Amino acid sequence: MPESFSSILITGASSGIGAALAGHYAGPSIRLVLHGRDSDRLDAVALACRTKGAEVETARFDVIDREACADAVRNADAIRPLDLVIANAGIGGGNAETSDAVLKVMEVNFGGVLNTLLPALDAMAPRRRGTVALVSSLASFRGLPGGAAYGASKAAVRLLGEGLRAPYLQRGLKISVVLPGFVISPMTARNTNAMPLLMPAERAAAIIASGLAQGKARIAFPRRMLALTYLLMMLPPDFVDRYMLGIRR
Repeated sequence: MPESFSSILITGASSGIGAALAGHYAGPSIRLVLHGRDSDRLDAVALACRTKGAEVETARFDVIDREACADAVRNADAIRPLDLVIANAGIGGGNAETSDAVLKVMEVNFGGVLNTLLPALDAMAPRRRGTVALVSSLASFRGLPGGAAYGASKAAVRLLGEGLRAPYLQRGLKISVVLPGFVISPMTARNTNAMPLLMPAERAAAIIASGLAQGKARIAFPRRMLALTYLLMMLPPDFVDRYMLGIRR
């Protein structure tokens, strides 16, 4: 039987997938704790969710601040026990080639997820019930030119979630890894590369919510992009680099 959620915390909820998930779950008897960096956009998302009947709280903290992140999760859980936490906050890597740029992407995309995941699991563990979703990317499966730092950060998120899932299932908790392709958002709006099968954030949110209700380990979409990703993984790396990605040695 599909699982339902009534007390939900979402990081990176001011735009893109996070905002769409907030809107998807919003409704009477639903409590949403929404995190975001952009106050105006976050307030707009919160207002839209309240209009649908949800009880909404907003939280502004930096996900790379371990203590602030843990306090936010613990405080939200103390008011009404969380049954779903979605670690979605992240940034794009652009063509990060300096150590500082790469470390910044890793700090936000991986460190921020870790800082959200661990206190959420600690809060849920005594109840032996709860779901945590980690938003990774199909880019986590294969390093691509122009996205090395981003792909590396998302690969770390994917492997973390997949590695922890089985041990926590034994404790009654579910960890799901979300692997979207290209989704319309402010991040993709700045992307100058080709983005095949680009989909609306609302469609992505519906797919993610369906997968979480079913307790899926991996929620990967769209299917055609997933198939292409698997193909890239199976082909010889030299072939991909030289002919499909246009890299010259």
